[in-house]
Amino acid sequence: MQTHAQKLAAAPGTHVRITYLEAIMEAQIEEMNRDERVILMGEDIAVFGGDRLIQRFGKNRIWNMPISENSFTGLAIGAAINGLRPVVDLSTASFVYLASDQIINQASKLRYMTGGQINIPIVVSCYMYSVGSIAAQHADRPYPVFMNVPGLKIICPTSAADIKGLMKSAIRDGDPVLVFQDTRLWPLKGDVSTDPEQVIPIGKADVKREGKDVTLIAIAGAIRPTMEAADALAEEGISVEVIDPRTLKPLDHEAFKTSVAKTGRLVIVENAHPVCNVGSEIAAVMAEEAFELLKRPILRLSAPDIHVPFSPALEKNFYPTKEHIMAAIRRLL
Repeated sequence: MQTHAQKLAAAPGTHVRITYLEAIMEAQIEEMNRDERVILMGEDIAVFGGDRLIQRFGKNRIWNMPISENSFTGLAIGAAINGLRPVVDLSTASFVYLASDQIINQASKLRYMTGGQINIPIVVSCYMYSVGSIAAQHADRPYPVFMNVPGLKIICPTSAADIKGLMKSAIRDGDPVLVFQDTRLWPLKGDVSTDPEQVIPIGKADVKREGKDVTLIAIAGAIRPTMEAADALAEEGISVEVIDPRTLKPLDHEAFKTSVAKTGRLVIVENAHPVCNVGSEIAAVMAEEAFELLKRPILRLSAPDIHVPFSPALEKNFYPTKEHIMAAIRRLL
């Protein structure tokens, strides 16, 4: 069975092969062309390809902000209330903590607290590091914190086609959407639709690889060692089904159940810390709603419950590796 991206690639001439990072830029350009209310503000926008946006749209719609995340996120919320559709680039994901008061106490709640009189169509985007000695204050994966907040949507796709389609959906959405990118995915290339109306709905998972023995759900950058492990196990005759949730809130639990009904085994891999992470939520729902489908206990792989080390030697095996994933799958067979 073809993945969503492969199905799109089946139409020749309607796709280009670009990187994950380029796909983000294409999504923003297309949406800014489509809707003059879309603006971009944030830190270091000219870095990582953002200079294209500045050259194309100018300083009236591209606002390079000072290092004051809470302040300019609040400014963006006010702009959204008054009819604009801001995309806020917070740069490093750890900086989302500094903007969390505005995101949690204002963006997520104002529609509810005004009885639906106002919408907050804001996108808050950031990126996560997993290599390069970025160290503890710049290497967190904060998305589990925001999964506990009603009123927010969260996307975290792993392919170029998916990040473009979901970023466009996020910009068009009437509610606040958080976008967590993983820098390990930025250089990966894929076939991406050139249709400016091609979007991917928020809340739908995608099967990246079909299998029959084990279901493996991979979050963000964990997709890379996951696919490597699946390839290696295939040579041993072990068939692994790999699912990318793409959206972390709401999670597509029906897609997970459909897969586990086939395999009877579930492993969840992510690079966040283990306490109350995405794997915890998926495992809890599966245990409550699909226990009879499971042949073996659910296994979760994640970073340990310690801060991310600066040391390259310690960082090397800090996150789940191909070998860790293969060992977990063998435990279930």
